[in-house]
Amino acid sequence: MIHTTHLFPELDECLITLLKSLAPEEWEKPTVARLWKVRDVAAHLLDGNIRVISMYRDGYFTAPDREINSYDDLVAYLNQLNGDWVKASKRMSPALLTELLESTGKQYSEIMRRQDLEADAIFSVSWAGEATSKNWFHIAREYTEKWHHQQQIREAVDKPDIQRDIMTPRLFRPLIETFLRGLPHTYRHTQAPIGTAVRIAIKLDEVFEWFLVRAADGWLITDTEEGETAASVTLDADTAWKLFTKAIKPDEALAMAHLTGNKELAGVTLNLIAVMA
Repeated sequence: MIHTTHLFPELDECLITLLKSLAPEEWEKPTVARLWKVRDVAAHLLDGNIRVISMYRDGYFTAPDREINSYDDLVAYLNQLNGDWVKASKRMSPALLTELLESTGKQYSEIMRRQDLEADAIFSVSWAGEATSKNWFHIAREYTEKWHHQQQIREAVDKPDIQRDIMTPRLFRPLIETFLRGLPHTYRHTQAPIGTAVRIAIKLDEVFEWFLVRAADGWLITDTEEGETAASVTLDADTAWKLFTKAIKPDEALAMAHLTGNKELAGVTLNLIAVMA
């Protein structure tokens, strides 16, 4: 289990401090989210807060306006849903966006704190190949959404003077550990002898490492070395979060990655996508 509920208030405080520091022109800066500027990413975060409060607090769910018969259908629907909101949010001032993010963020964090982590979640983590997920995984996925969108804003405005950065071991490790839970699904078509292990190392202030191990019924992710390590891939933290959220492509990441052993086997890691877009 990856515990993240206690981190939401801290992450939100970092976001509000950052947004309150922005000059008007900084809200219009482009981000690695391609078509979205800083204000658009902030609006997307607000959308997430409002939807969670509506669903969990009020039991209010909006049905899709189309049939969802596949993963691609779901992605297309979510992209339009997100795009519609971002377009409408341009009517809101940056000050109002910040105010609403601050007030709804507190409610959002409290809702997450109250969840039974072992219960089934209302939404599965589809990018990990799950049809049903436990709340702890769904909530951890929500944490990665809040983290990586805030980091998109941070990178766009480049404010090293803001003391409370989120690229710290305390806030970064849960993010990357959640992302890597998608690796067994990414490797599902990759064949290897039972017991074969791939080491995944992510470098921040320290090196975090996990092992993907081939078992009889598929691949398993663990933080302890098991089996014979046949391949290894090492990424710096900045490359890792951008790669797994589609901000950069696998071939761009490959130029910055360090692969050893069976490089073809290790390179499958670079195909992990941990966002629904």
